[in-house]
Amino acid sequence: MAVLNDEVREQAKKVFSELKNRVKLVDFTQEVECRYCRENRMLAEELASTSDKIDVETFDFVKDKDKARECRVNKIPAMQVVGEKDYGIKFYGLPAGYEFASLMEAIKIVSNGNSGLAPESKEMLKKLSHPAHIQVFVTLTCPYCPQAVRLAHKLAFESELIQADMVESSEFPHLVNKYGVFAVPKVIINESIQFEGTLPEKTFIERMLS
Repeated sequence: MAVLNDEVREQAKKVFSELKNRVKLVDFTQEVECRYCRENRMLAEELASTSDKIDVETFDFVKDKDKARECRVNKIPAMQVVGEKDYGIKFYGLPAGYEFASLMEAIKIVSNGNSGLAPESKEMLKKLSHPAHIQVFVTLTCPYCPQAVRLAHKLAFESELIQADMVESSEFPHLVNKYGVFAVPKVIINESIQFEGTLPEKTFIERMLS
C-alpha cells in the first residue's frame, strides 16, 4: 500500500518540477524494521518517483553503523536531505501530517540552494563560533510545528556549524521524558537552551547565539 495518495503525488510532482540540482534522501532503517521504518523508507522512495532530481539511498542502522556514525544519525527512523554536501538537515520519525510540508520545503531549499533567510539573519549567523545542535520536537497534528522545523533547517543550510533535527515526539518517548516535552514545538539547542513555541528568525538566532 502506497504512503502517498494520487492527489498528493501529483502535488509533489508540480512542486518538484522547479527543482534545480539533485537531492538525495538518505534513509536509515534496520533489517527488522522499527515502528514506521517501513513507511519512512516508502515515503522516500515514493517522493523520488515524482522527480528525476531526487535519489534515495537506504542504509541499515545496525549493519551500516560506520555510515550512521559518519552521518551523525543516532536513532531511527531517520531521513537526511543531502545535496552537493551534507547540510545537517534531518528528520527523526516519519515526516507525515503537517511535517510532510517541512520535508518538501527542505528538499526545495537543498535543491535550489536558497534558504530564504533574511539578509540580516545571515549576517547574524556569521557570529556563531561554536557548533549548534538544534532539536525541534513536534507532533504530526501540530499546525505550528512546521514553522519551527523549517527555520531550524534553514539555519542548518546556511551554517556548517549547525545541525538541525525534526524529532517526532510519539516515536521517541524516552527523549520526550529526558527533555520534559509537554508542549510542541519544543526547541532544544546544545542540551542547554530550551524554549517552546515558534519564534521569529531574529529572536531564534539570538537565543542560539546566547
